[in-house]
Amino acid sequence: MTEHMTDVIQGWHAHVYFDAATRDAARALYERIPGRFPDAELGRFHERPVGPHPMWSYQIAFKPEQFGEIVPWLTLNRGGLDVFVHPNSGDARADHSAHVMFLGESYPLDLSIFDD
Repeated sequence: MTEHMTDVIQGWHAHVYFDAATRDAARALYERIPGRFPDAELGRFHERPVGPHPMWSYQIAFKPEQFGEIVPWLTLNRGGLDVFVHPNSGDARADHSAHVMFLGESYPLDLSIFDD
């Protein structure tokens, strides 16, 4: 397999993970984000695993220039929730495996959705 090389990050996604026990905390954080980061795009509040994600989650999509504001804020204000952060470089598999960071606990993702 050839490794995809790039130095361009088109955007970022932060996926806030939660379950039935942490749903209320996740919803409270979800509701704070638009007021704090009006240019970020909030995805649906999924109460089931979606895509490669092993947990219930919602996505926060943001521009590269917002990283230095949003990720530190999530680090300090995630309320014990786990957050999966990855770039969007054009290589979805690498973006979800090699180029990732977790705030809190890390989880294995189902990368089979990226198989050709």
